[in-house]
Amino acid sequence: MDNQETTPDAPAHTPGTAKGEEKANTEGKEPGRHDIGEEGADRPAGTATARSSTSINPEDEDPIDPQMPNMPPA
Repeated sequence: MDNQETTPDAPAHTPGTAKGEEKANTEGKEPGRHDIGEEGADRPAGTATARSSTSINPEDEDPIDPQMPNMPPA
């Protein structure tokens, strides 16, 4: 079995490939995610709608009553 795709001394990161957190900085937030400010330790806080979990009929996953909390499907 000598058909390895890489070698043990190869770098873990491929140059030119952006990290996930960099994508939000260049392309903007994902649909369904919203900033609400900062919370403890000045960390960014936000909310998510069903659109952040599914793009197939996300309105069917939103709460029936607008006063209910939005708990997107996992």
